[in-house]
Parts: sequence; C-alpha cells; structure tokens
Amino acid sequence: MKPDLFLQLDRVIHEKGRLAIMSSLAATPDLSFTELRDTLGMTDGNLTTHLRILQEEGFIAVAKSYQNRRPLTTCSLTAAGRKAFAEYITLLEQIVQQNKLP
Repeated sequence: MKPDLFLQLDRVIHEKGRLAIMSSLAATPDLSFTELRDTLGMTDGNLTTHLRILQEEGFIAVAKSYQNRRPLTTCSLTAAGRKAFAEYITLLEQIVQQNKLP
C-alpha cells in the first residue's frame, strides 16, 4: 500500500459533510439550501459552515434569488469544483485498486 496516496486526498472535500455536499451537487446540477439540508440531514448552521468553506475554496457557487416572494439560496458546483471532485474520486479509485487482492 502506498500511504502517499492518502496524503494526496483533498482535505476540504474529504470531510464527511463536505463530501456529501460535493457528491449531491455532482449528481444534480443545482440544489436549494433546503434540499441539501433535508437530503443530508444537516442543521442550518452546519450546512452553512460547510458551504462557506466550499465556496471559499472556489468549489461551489451560491446564488441568492427569490421564488414566490421568498428568499431562495441555490448551490452548484463550479468548474473548479467539478475538476477537484473528479480528481478526488480518481484518487480514491487508485487507493481501492492498489488494495485489491490478486
């Protein structure tokens, strides 16, 4: 096993909550704050913190608008976020493949 592969995992994405957010947004072009919160079972505060970290890294875009006169926050992966997530998944696949029995 090559331990250096584990050290290459992006720590921002690797955290459980952020990995769940990135996975959800990779599967769906954009999700509202409420959809993410309910799907992932997070509190408002916890989700807000993770979204802020991902946004600061440039991995997600957060858009604020109104729908039926109510505020609507929508999240989506940026091009950099898609690339970082794809690289993360590729690295995980490499880790799994090196540990397969012959």
